[in-house]
Amino acid sequence: MERVVLVTGASGGVGLALCQRLLEEDGRIHLCIACRNEQKSEATRDLLLTTYPAAQVSTVEVDLGNLASVLRAARELRCRFQRLDFVYLNAGIMPNPHVNFKALWHGLLTGKVLHMLTTAEGIMTQTDRLNGDGLQEVFATNLFGHFMLVRQLQSLLCGNEKPSRLIWTSSSNARESAFSLSDYQHARGQESYSSSKYATDLTSVVLNRKFNGQGLYSSVVCPGLVMSNMTYRILPVFLWKLLMPIMWLMWLFKQKPEYLDSLVKYHSCTSGLGRCYVEPRKMDVDEDTAEKFYQKLLELEEQSLEKYRDLLD
Repeated sequence: MERVVLVTGASGGVGLALCQRLLEEDGRIHLCIACRNEQKSEATRDLLLTTYPAAQVSTVEVDLGNLASVLRAARELRCRFQRLDFVYLNAGIMPNPHVNFKALWHGLLTGKVLHMLTTAEGIMTQTDRLNGDGLQEVFATNLFGHFMLVRQLQSLLCGNEKPSRLIWTSSSNARESAFSLSDYQHARGQESYSSSKYATDLTSVVLNRKFNGQGLYSSVVCPGLVMSNMTYRILPVFLWKLLMPIMWLMWLFKQKPEYLDSLVKYHSCTSGLGRCYVEPRKMDVDEDTAEKFYQKLLELEEQSLEKYRDLLD
């Protein structure tokens, strides 16, 4: 049977580029694109089929920031497929990002500007709000919705003849300093995106510990600094053209998961001469913190499922 690949946030940006590369690399896969907007899903499917008319492309509607939508999508996917080989957990939001130009100027004066531009440390802030489920919107969309989706699709991901893969879109902006176990939804800070991506790294580490024995492997990647609807408004266009490297996510699609390091994040990089390469970098993750955070996710999951019993099988 063909490999089944699910991509969230597939209607634009990194997700759309990823879908195009996946079909370019292997036209025999069944690609399922997951988007919160049905019209955009269909438009994306039509666009992909224009270039790859023989491809198998289906859609599923899911809003990762809405738990009822996540549960309905998972139920539909369980009915539609017998297994999932790859799940690219890519959907994400960064609402109202702002650059702290005072901090940026200080970075220029202290020689830290390159580090600040590549990690957004100290210069990038966002505003956040509660969603309809009473969760912080960025945490819910970037992490918890994906966590719930993975948990609900466990029967399709575990115990297959060949290993299944989770590949999370993380960020070089995932920093421990922005995350707190006591405020893991980041209700009291202004770096919700960074916190959610660090939480992603923590979650991936524990998922490997829990599920490698059942044939499920998890990896985190950083696609580099890319132009998308999420980042477009942060800086002027001419600056993006100077800073933007080329995305190189496909490397992980070809690797045997049992040989990948679960404590490493794989960064898409481009050399000064334009050569694309993948650089593994050790994550700044405390495994004890990761385990404690995972338990908090399980507790939140239990509370959430209690509210939506009617959507469970």
